[in-house]
Amino acid sequence: MRRREFITLVGGAVAGRPLTAHAQQKRVHQIGVLTPFSGNDPGATSFLAALVQSLAHLGWTEGSNLRMHVRWAAGSLEQARRYAKELVGLQPDVILVDSTPQTAALQQETLTIPIIFVEVSDPVGSRFVASLSHPGGNITGFGNHEPSLAGRWLEMLVELAPNVRRVAAIFNSDTAPYVQSYYLPVFETAARTNKVEPITAIVRSAADIEAVMAQLGDEPNGGFVVMPDAFTFLHRGLIIVLAARGKIPGMYTLALIVREGGLIAYCPDIPDLYRRAAAYIDRTLRGAKPADLPVQMPVKFQMVVNAKTAKAIGLAIPPSVLVAADEVIE
Repeated sequence: MRRREFITLVGGAVAGRPLTAHAQQKRVHQIGVLTPFSGNDPGATSFLAALVQSLAHLGWTEGSNLRMHVRWAAGSLEQARRYAKELVGLQPDVILVDSTPQTAALQQETLTIPIIFVEVSDPVGSRFVASLSHPGGNITGFGNHEPSLAGRWLEMLVELAPNVRRVAAIFNSDTAPYVQSYYLPVFETAARTNKVEPITAIVRSAADIEAVMAQLGDEPNGGFVVMPDAFTFLHRGLIIVLAARGKIPGMYTLALIVREGGLIAYCPDIPDLYRRAAAYIDRTLRGAKPADLPVQMPVKFQMVVNAKTAKAIGLAIPPSVLVAADEVIE
């Protein structure tokens, strides 16, 4: 080969490298993630880990063909709105979002970027989708609870603690606005059926939580159900401590809270929702439209009971509960 030809080939190869690198860059897909939780919360990070692992199984790897932009709102609605605007400004290929207020914040910012939600209780009532089977817009995803579960939560609490005569539904109406229309009617009907007094306990601060738990502990036979809500999840440690101190039986809607000291939970497998959301992200990145992807509900549920907590507050777990439980923490 002539020297001039060799130089020409080498020069062309060198000149071509930036173009090749640029082409590879364009194949890196951008994913936004908006979560209401805190980035230093092991429970919340375990949900995101399930997503990342499932994306990897589907061929999407951070640093290779994928870049994730994660924003942790840490319970702040103002922060959620700010992060929603920031993520939309990045123009990602798709955004994963957890919980209702965060989904609403994103909906305010874009009607075009695909949004996949998890842990939204009433996507139709919240006007995120036209229907579960035909979402119709740029939003779809995975709900977390049917409204009928609110009755089941109360029934299971009464089965475990048959002396309960007053049950508070605890939630923050700012972060969980859907509770009053979606869950409370069923909750109140179940309360009447089980001859217990339903109490609507709206909490917006740690002080509110302390006041509600003090009220439940001051009179005998009180209990509570913590409704699906990012705010109460963030304050779960306080609720667990106060329930133990007042010997108040409580039902939770996340299994990990029972593993951390709560009494009982009946709930979907939240990491499984994140894993299933990864499949929708994969399909979206390959060209599917959210309008054509039906909203799905949980397929895996679990009952978790903490026997140590039950003993500490003076409860004997009925055999029927032990048989039905998927996990009993000793």
